[in-house]
Amino acid sequence: MKKIILLLFVCLHYMFSFSQSADIDSALNAINFQKDSAFRASMHADSVRINKEYKKKANEAKIRSQLQYPAINGGENSGIVPVKDPTEIPDPNLDYKLLFELTANNPDSAVNEINYGLAEVARVINLHVASGIPLKKIFPVIVVHAGALNAITNNAFYQERYKMDNPNLKLIDDLRNIGTKFIACGQALAFFDIKREALLPTVKVSLTAQTVLSSYRLKGYLKYW
Repeated sequence: MKKIILLLFVCLHYMFSFSQSADIDSALNAINFQKDSAFRASMHADSVRINKEYKKKANEAKIRSQLQYPAINGGENSGIVPVKDPTEIPDPNLDYKLLFELTANNPDSAVNEINYGLAEVARVINLHVASGIPLKKIFPVIVVHAGALNAITNNAFYQERYKMDNPNLKLIDDLRNIGTKFIACGQALAFFDIKREALLPTVKVSLTAQTVLSSYRLKGYLKYW
C-alpha cells in the first residue's frame, strides 16, 4: 500500500511539474510573439514615417526649384511659386499700403541667415508683384521692436554681438530701394540695450511701436502681423 501511495505521489508531482513547464513555455511563447509583433509594427511605423519624410522633402525640393523672385530676392524664404491662369486677380490700380510688425530675432543657430520676418516681408511684396500689382503702387512700412531690432543694426554692432557681418543688409537696401520705411521702437531700444547709433542710418525711431501701429492703421494701412 505504501508503494502504491508513493507511486501516486511521484506521478502527481511529475504531472504538476510538467504542467508548470508547459505554462512557462506558453508564457514565453506569448512574450516572444508580442515582441516580434511589436518589432514588426515598429519597423512598419518607421517605414511609413521615412516614406512620409522622403515625400515631403521631395515635394519641398520640387517647390524650391520653381521659386521666383519677381521684385526682391531675400533668400529662399522670400520666393513664390508661380500659378498658371489665376481666376481671382487683385486691382492693380489701388494703393497697397502694407504695415508689418517685426518682433522676432532668428534663433542663435540661424543668426547668420536673413531674418525670417524680413524674408517674409519680401515674399509678401513678391506675391503682390507676381499678382500684377506695380511696385509703385506698393507702400510697405516695417515697425521693428523686441529681438528683431538686431536685424536692422550696422555691421559694427552685429560683429560685436554675433562675431559676423549682418546678413540682412542687402535685403534691407533692396527693400529701401522700393520705398520701404523702417521704424524702430524707442522703448524696445532701451529694453534691449541697443543704442540709437547702432541702427542703420535710414531707420527712423519712434517713441513707441504702439503709436506707429495705431497711426498707420488710421492712415489706411493694412497690418499683416
